[in-house]
Amino acid sequence: MVRKPASMYRNIKQRSYTRRKYMGGVPGSHIIHYDMGNKTAEFPIKLSLLVEEKCQIRHTALEAARITSNRHMIAAAGRTGYHLKLRVYPHEVLRENKQATGAGADRVSSGMRGAFGKAVGTAARVSVGQKIFTVSVNKNHFKEAKDALRKAGQKIPSPVRIVVDQGAELVQ
Repeated sequence: MVRKPASMYRNIKQRSYTRRKYMGGVPGSHIIHYDMGNKTAEFPIKLSLLVEEKCQIRHTALEAARITSNRHMIAAAGRTGYHLKLRVYPHEVLRENKQATGAGADRVSSGMRGAFGKAVGTAARVSVGQKIFTVSVNKNHFKEAKDALRKAGQKIPSPVRIVVDQGAELVQ
């Protein structure tokens, strides 16, 4: 069965559906790491990627953004020259009413009868101005960190903004 487009799940239409205790067969999150780079060092500059619209971000989009920004930072600053943190977790369970298609599907399918749906993935609900990623770097890697967050923002289904949380006076 083909995966439906992520635009079907971007907007928040119904109440939160997160109680996995009562659900069976919820697919696991594809996100592998939430902290990358040098987790112990103190860096003077912190940049964050903020969402400008309320939406849901699928776990696959979060993982794609994480991989993109992490690869860019490893190439630019090395494994110990930065700290990247993913700040949201995909709690929301997404459902889909699978429809049979093709020849003879009208005999198999029941249409919209009992259309509650099966769990097909997870997503993180984010509000306006919520931070998704935070990168901590030294002054000499500021431009690379900003570019890494820009590339990660292209994978997110909402307009994003990059802000300097700490050390703005160092980059002037």
